Amino acid sequence: MASFKEIVTKAVIGKGKKTSSNNFTLEPEQSPNTVLGCWVINHTFSGSKNASGGVDITGAFDVNVWYSYDNDSKTAVATSRFNYNDSMNVPLKEDSNMANASEIIVRCLKQPTVANVKAEGGVVNLTIEKELGVEVVGDAKVKISVEDDEDDYVEVYDEVKDEVLDNIDQDYLNK
Repeated sequence: MASFKEIVTKAVIGKGKKTSSNNFTLEPEQSPNTVLGCWVINHTFSGSKNASGGVDITGAFDVNVWYSYDNDSKTAVATSRFNYNDSMNVPLKEDSNMANASEIIVRCLKQPTVANVKAEGGVVNLTIEKELGVEVVGDAKVKISVEDDEDDYVEVYDEVKDEVLDNIDQDYLNK
């Protein structure tokens, strides 16, 4: 006879990803002539539920720009920290809602990279692209069938062997 039981567990109730492109401006100490290199480091981020039923992601990264100045005769590196805020409406699985969400997991699927960089009018204009993935974890119920009346153990018997003892020393106890 089968009966059913419900198991309550944590499961991914929603999942989504978003590619975004943001423009930033960096103002170095000297007026740049040419950008020689640009890279993004130290990317940090976190996510939280928002009031409208979505996920807010806050993050930051450092941008280093290597540039030439003084008619391309000298070089320097300018560093700046940029903050960003992204909102994402994560599609939830059926019978789920954000009120049941207990954890928001944010993953960086594509690290921030420089898509475009230009030195214009004493500043450096940057376009940074990144891709973030979000998983919403919440309570989920799983219904399983339970077989109650079947004993699935196999009976095991020890084999007992009759041993014949030869050459018994009758005087052993007397010694």
